[in-house]
Amino acid sequence: MSHRSNFFGGSNSACAHALVGAIVLLGSTSVHPQAKPAAPQNGVQANVSGTAIVRLDPGLDSIIAPDTKIERVATGFKFLEGPMWHQERLWFSDLVGNKLYAVSRDGKVEMLLDHSGGLDSVPPGAYMGSNAMVTDKDHSVLLIQHGKRRIARLGNEFTTSPFLDRFENKRLNSPNDLVFAPDGSLWFTDPPFGLPKQNNDPAKELPFNGVYRYANGKLSAAIKDLPMPNGIGFSADGKTLYVSNSGPKMYVEKFTLGPSGEVTGRTTLISYPGSAPDVPDGLKIDSAGNVWTSGPGGIRIITPAGKVLGQIKLPEVAANLAWGEDGKTVYITASTSVYRLRTIIQGQLPLYH
Repeated sequence: MSHRSNFFGGSNSACAHALVGAIVLLGSTSVHPQAKPAAPQNGVQANVSGTAIVRLDPGLDSIIAPDTKIERVATGFKFLEGPMWHQERLWFSDLVGNKLYAVSRDGKVEMLLDHSGGLDSVPPGAYMGSNAMVTDKDHSVLLIQHGKRRIARLGNEFTTSPFLDRFENKRLNSPNDLVFAPDGSLWFTDPPFGLPKQNNDPAKELPFNGVYRYANGKLSAAIKDLPMPNGIGFSADGKTLYVSNSGPKMYVEKFTLGPSGEVTGRTTLISYPGSAPDVPDGLKIDSAGNVWTSGPGGIRIITPAGKVLGQIKLPEVAANLAWGEDGKTVYITASTSVYRLRTIIQGQLPLYH
């Protein structure tokens, strides 16, 4: 998730791959103004206006079939984030609505936890609900709570208990996204999006917005120089870490790691010019090593070498995505709605699922 307000500044001369010669596979590429969210609605809807899969390279055909349709699984929320396939349903957070939900394959929605960000009352429109989540090795769920500025463990009856909330005796900013590396270490990003004034908020205790590694009971700051780290994911061998940066410059950074998680090299996978309401946010990896990353204009599918194969366009800002069902279904959280599409290849499933 990223707070989509004015933390952008200046211009970015780096350019994303141009959408030249694109072949639209379905739907319309027009983006319509978002409707004011109503109550969550059940039921799967096909042929949603404003959805499209754009083919930028023939290699996309081995990943997404040309006749693939995008479905809307549920709608009527405020700002959705943090999807995770768990117990045969998609779990997701309404970051502004301050609730944790689950939706079944046939589109039936259930609220799992109210006040999921940890606070009973939050300012209207604030990004202080729950965010990303991940299944731990004991099958419990680790849940990010923006309101409490922590990672919590969900217990029986959806009770929460602190898991990580401090680094060197200082409160974390507002943990955002998290992932288990293949070696079992837990990594997460910690931008200030949950703080009302972000970097200038008087409650901010840390002088940087970090990417952290938690292993063997020790929390370490692996990366300290990304201005706004957001989405995070690993290659299957654990040697490459991908982190999206939401601003002021927008890009996805690619880090090579040593055996103990130390950064040994880095390069930029993709960068985007200027600023946009839909910034680089959540990302996931498929079984071929391609990076599926949200960003301006939708979700791009990018090879590890940086070639953009295609783009998924939606009528809403796409914040994050997750592999679900048999591993060949992509679920996307996009502002007020959950979307999904089928793939030919399997996604890289979480370490514990």
